[in-house]
Amino acid sequence: MNSFAENFRDGGWGMFPTLLFGVVLLGAATKYAITPDRRFIPLVLGLGALTLATGGLGFVSGLIATCHSVGVDADRLQGQHTLIAIIGFGESLNSLAFALVFVVLAALGATYGAWRIARVGAAAS
Repeated sequence: MNSFAENFRDGGWGMFPTLLFGVVLLGAATKYAITPDRRFIPLVLGLGALTLATGGLGFVSGLIATCHSVGVDADRLQGQHTLIAIIGFGESLNSLAFALVFVVLAALGATYGAWRIARVGAAAS
């Protein structure tokens, strides 16, 4: 099993914007969970979409690099095209998986904040 540092390195440049937007997303979701205010909902949703988009972009750019390497270095690969493509595909998935971790954690925080709003509304009725 690879360590987090190895997975981060294997994910390539797409891991950096995913990390940046994912941390901001977690901050917004935590703020919403602690102080549930409806005005934070668009921020959490927008940052979630942005985090997923950067993870997806890192995944696609990794696949592009893999396809380019398999096509350009065909002579050097000596029949190992499939193996190299599978390894490249797996490494490309790191960026998308990283984004999904952030989105799932943020969804937990947002769900807790929504539950708190619903509980306060039910108590007021």
